[in-house]
Amino acid sequence: MNFKALPGNQLFEGFCLVKSVEKKMTAKGSNYLDFTLTDNDGEINAKLWDAKDIPALEFERFDFVKVRGTFVSFNDSQQFRIDRIRKVTPEDGVDINDYVPSACLSGEVMLEEIEKIIDDFSDYELKLLTRAVLDEYRDRLVYWPAAKGLHHAVRGGLLMHTLSILRLAKAVCSIYTYVNYDLLCAGAILHDITKVDEIASSQTGVPGEYTVKGNLIGHLVLGAVKVSEQGKKLGISEDTVVLLEHMLISHHGVPEFGAARMPMFTEAILLSMLDDMDAKMYESYSAVNAVEPGEFTPKQWHFDNRMLYNHGRSEDGGVELL
Repeated sequence: MNFKALPGNQLFEGFCLVKSVEKKMTAKGSNYLDFTLTDNDGEINAKLWDAKDIPALEFERFDFVKVRGTFVSFNDSQQFRIDRIRKVTPEDGVDINDYVPSACLSGEVMLEEIEKIIDDFSDYELKLLTRAVLDEYRDRLVYWPAAKGLHHAVRGGLLMHTLSILRLAKAVCSIYTYVNYDLLCAGAILHDITKVDEIASSQTGVPGEYTVKGNLIGHLVLGAVKVSEQGKKLGISEDTVVLLEHMLISHHGVPEFGAARMPMFTEAILLSMLDDMDAKMYESYSAVNAVEPGEFTPKQWHFDNRMLYNHGRSEDGGVELL
């Protein structure tokens, strides 16, 4: 299902995932279901009007469904009017991975590369602590998204973002040889790992809403708490634990973006810069490649409401190749 390419008023039947669903009522008192449907090409708002059988439908977030309906224009945007919808069955013979926006590499491949980097650490405490925290989340990391709706909000996006920063860290440390490579990489591996606790998802890798912990605490503090817990369990020195804790609570750079402290040593500063760089490169790539060469994007709020220009000279691949 290609939400972006289909013109208005076109009948369509295909497969997609339920990103959100809410039971609502019209002004005349009729029940309907308000969906956000998504596939590997994008997402769209969808309505199932006059849904008299709503109690029997029992659709939930992350359900894999088959839909039939029509694309219509509503308030200058595209909407999908559902005529029929049901959950996918094995008899349909479709693979959910073909309908989910995903990282370019499999989670297993990215996790293997990250684990190899940890194995090469010369600092035993950082190796032990980083591996312990990673092992606690590894089963979910292979498919978890990195965000609810911004950078790397795709299946496997969290590992994609992490691995990109690690590769950047290796290049940076070849220039600034005084940087502690193990410390920078340990911070990079752990800086977003508790997004698994912050953002709801499932094996589909489709990002859901923020969890209670995500809303009340956030992944910066959750990560520091996790490092503290594992550090005590493993007998890691306080100095090592505190350095990692600081990197995690400061990697958003400034309080306006959620940082509890501004970065206060070299590796913490670098982590914050590389994190911001990778996020912005992903966003700029995604925005520019959504318009034709010679065109400007809509205003991008994460770039101070600037329009970005597609000059048509970019190399193929880009962020898709990590």
